[in-house]
Amino acid sequence: MNGPAERAPSLGGATRARGWRALGATLVMIKFQHTLFALPFAFTGALLAAGGAPSGRTVLWIVAAMIGARSAAMVFNRIADLDFDRRNPRTADRPLVTGELTLPFAWGALAAAAGLFLLSAAMLNRMTLVLAPAALALVLSYSYAKRITWLTHLHLGASLGLAPLGAWIAVRGEIAAAPLVLAAAVTLWVAGFDVLYACQDVTFDRDHGLRSIPSRFGIVRALRISSALHAGTVSLLLLLPLFVPRLGAAWLLGAAGTAALLIYEHRLVRPDDLSRVNQAFFLVNGCVSFLILLVSAIDLAF
Repeated sequence: MNGPAERAPSLGGATRARGWRALGATLVMIKFQHTLFALPFAFTGALLAAGGAPSGRTVLWIVAAMIGARSAAMVFNRIADLDFDRRNPRTADRPLVTGELTLPFAWGALAAAAGLFLLSAAMLNRMTLVLAPAALALVLSYSYAKRITWLTHLHLGASLGLAPLGAWIAVRGEIAAAPLVLAAAVTLWVAGFDVLYACQDVTFDRDHGLRSIPSRFGIVRALRISSALHAGTVSLLLLLPLFVPRLGAAWLLGAAGTAALLIYEHRLVRPDDLSRVNQAFFLVNGCVSFLILLVSAIDLAF
């Protein structure tokens, strides 16, 4: 793995990745940069549970668990959706579609990621280990939700909502109302922006029998539903200080800032112009997660 990558012809028309190129293609396959959406919320859950900074060891295993769970979910999604990805022009350049990565490689990566998640849960505490299989089942089953229900967006949201809840359990070894409220806020937040993202595939989803809010209700109504989900997110964020009294002025300003960012996100996307969906998806939502982490740290510190 120290020299140029070896490459061999593949059935997908692309050259097969080896060595460091395989690692890079894997990161592309799982969209590793999207971990930034959930990881700050995991840190927020850990901060709230500890009433400040948790131990370095706990943080290390929380990060490892997050990477393992999300990577497993994304790899499994790519495997499950391979036939659809081959037919969708928007996803035709994904590494499994082009043949840059092979299915056996993907199954191996899935096993490694799931193993990392379960190991991390075992290293945290007994409750995280006991709940880990159920959590893994939730995040993996999302891959088939779109075949069953247009509520698939809430399934994805719940999968990411596990981040603050799991981090709280990792620190305290118990479940409480505060992380459940924060997990619900994350669930609605993710579901809201996933509805926006799904608007790009409304025609494809209808043609191939895939279910989503845009394909079920149309883009105009989907945008309204997304706005309602994000209004629920802000409401739950404003509710959280009732369960965590140390959250004060900074948190409330953060909730207001989140509302402003989400309003801006919805102004970027119009029924007749979806060209800025990716800008809304990456830029705004990355700011939301880091803003919430920042204001929670400020309130807990001062």
